[in-house]
Amino acid sequence: MAEPTDEAEPAAPAVVAEDLLRTLAPQVVGVLTRRYGDFAAAEDAVQEAMLAAATQWPKEGLPDNPRGWLVQVANRRMTEQVRSEQARRRREELVAAREPGDRRSAPGADAVYEGYTGGVDDGAQDDTLALLFLCCHPALSPASAIALTLRSVGGLTTGEIARAFLVPEATMGQRISRAKQRIKASGGTFRMPDTAEFPARLDAVLHVLYLIFNEGYASSTGAELRRVELSREAIRLTRAVHALLPDDAEVTGLLALMLLTEARGPARTGPDGEVVPLAEQDRGRWDAAAIAEGVALVTAALPRGPVGPYQVQAAIAAVHDEAPSADETDWPQILALYGVLAKISDNPLITLNRAVATAMVDGPAAGLTLLADPPPQLASHHRLFAVRAHLHELAGERDAAIADYRAAARRTASLPERHHLSLRAARLAESDN
Repeated sequence: MAEPTDEAEPAAPAVVAEDLLRTLAPQVVGVLTRRYGDFAAAEDAVQEAMLAAATQWPKEGLPDNPRGWLVQVANRRMTEQVRSEQARRRREELVAAREPGDRRSAPGADAVYEGYTGGVDDGAQDDTLALLFLCCHPALSPASAIALTLRSVGGLTTGEIARAFLVPEATMGQRISRAKQRIKASGGTFRMPDTAEFPARLDAVLHVLYLIFNEGYASSTGAELRRVELSREAIRLTRAVHALLPDDAEVTGLLALMLLTEARGPARTGPDGEVVPLAEQDRGRWDAAAIAEGVALVTAALPRGPVGPYQVQAAIAAVHDEAPSADETDWPQILALYGVLAKISDNPLITLNRAVATAMVDGPAAGLTLLADPPPQLASHHRLFAVRAHLHELAGERDAAIADYRAAARRTASLPERHHLSLRAARLAESDN
C-alpha cells in the first residue's frame, strides 16, 4: 500500500481526483465497515480521508495505490476512535467500580468493534454491493434509505441529493445523519442479506441505482453535462443485482433502461461540449451493442409480469433507440406507454415527458394543457420551464418560449444546460427581429 507522502509527484487534475474519489469512497467505506462493524463511524472517517485526498492529490499527484491510501488514512481515524472509545469505557468502569451497589459494566469498545482484527485492509475486496444493501436497511424509511445510499454508495454530495428529492440541502443533511444513526441503533450487520431479505430492500436498492444513473447521465450541477463514472458505476451495480436476481422483471427492466439510455450518451454533446437534443443527435454515434442488449433484456422481462415502472421506461427508451431517425419515432406507441407509466408511478417528472409525447401526437397545445396545473414539486423546477418553452416554440409562440427558456436557464445548476437554454432563447429573440 502506498503511504501518504510529502514527496512531489506529477500533478493530477482536480477533476481526475474527484472522479476517482467518488468511485473509491463506497469501496473504502465497505472495507472499514466490514472490519470495524460500525457503518456510521466508517462513513465519517472516509469523508475525512476524502477531504484530505481532495486537498493533497491535485497538488502532489495520485498515490501508487489510491484506494490503499484512502483505506490507510481512514483506518487511522477509525483507530483513533476505537482508542478514544476504549479510554472512555475504562473511565466509566473505574467510576462505576468506586460507587456502591451491584452495577453491571457496559460492554467495552472491544465488544463494539469485535470485528476488528488489527492491521490495515488493502481494500482488494469490493464490498460495494453489501454496502448498498446495508444502506437500504428495512429500519429506514424508503426516502432515508435512498438518500443515505446516494451519499455512501453513489458518492453524490448532500446538495445533489437534495436537488434530486426537491428539498432544501439542510433538510437532506439531517435526513442522512439520522439514517446513519438509525442503522447503528438497529444493530444492522455488514453482510449480504439472505434471499428472504431481498424483498424488503429491493425497491430502495433499485430506486437509488436509478437516481445514481440519472445524475451520471444528466448531471444536475457543474460544468459537465455527463458524469460517466456515476452512470457506469450504476450499471455495474445493477448488473451485480441482476446476477443475484436474474428472474426479477424490474431488476431486468432497470438494467435495460440504463443500457438503452447510456447508449445515446456519446451523441448528447457536440465538439465543444454543447448539448445536442435527442432529435438532433447523430444516431450513428449511438452504441449499437448496448441497444441490442437492452432491447433483448426488456423483451424478456415484459412477459414475466407484473409490469413495473422500470420495464415501461425501458420499453419507451427502446422505441426511441430503434427508430432510424427522429422523424420515424413511433410517438403514438410512446404516448401509450406513458399512459401506462402514469398509472403505476407517481413520479412528477413523468408528467413532463408525457406532455412532450402528447405534443408530438396531438399537437403542442395539447401538451401545454397537461402542464397547466403541474405537480407542486415541479412548480419551480427548471425542467418544467424547459419543456414548456419547447412546446411554446413548437406552437410558434415565440415570446412565451423565450420567457420560459430564460426562466429555465436561471433555475438550472448545470452549466451546459444553462448555456443551451440561454442560446435557444437568444436564437428565438434574433429570429423575431
